[in-house]
Amino acid sequence: MPPEPFVPASTTPLQDYLDRPAPGATDDHLVVPRSLAQSMPLRWQQVFVGLLADLHDAYGHLPWPDYMVVPSRWELLVDLDEEQLAAAGYVADLGPDGQLEYRNSADEVVPDPENHRVLAPVADPLPPASGGRIEPRPAAPL
Repeated sequence: MPPEPFVPASTTPLQDYLDRPAPGATDDHLVVPRSLAQSMPLRWQQVFVGLLADLHDAYGHLPWPDYMVVPSRWELLVDLDEEQLAAAGYVADLGPDGQLEYRNSADEVVPDPENHRVLAPVADPLPPASGGRIEPRPAAPL
């Protein structure tokens, strides 16, 4: 029987993983909630700290900005309150016909607000780092 063809492991495993839907991942950033990272088992934290130290050592010379992370979700435009609308770059007001209309930051009317989803700020569903350890989900039985 001939040997199976050799398939090399990916040379971009992190990209491969983050290109799929993953909590905290966007096209450009990966957010790891501190409360969850600090709740990992000790060995995981030790490995994670080593990886972060390597990352910061290799790229610490670059001009890193400060980041403001805002918990957000994709929500229907019509479900947002005034504060969420403003944060997402929209306003709602009465149009010339007396009906509520939604406008984007370019002052253009949104044609179908009932089906238009925007990334809007929400209350953070995860506890803060000061909240203590968060128990992980139990492992599935073998």
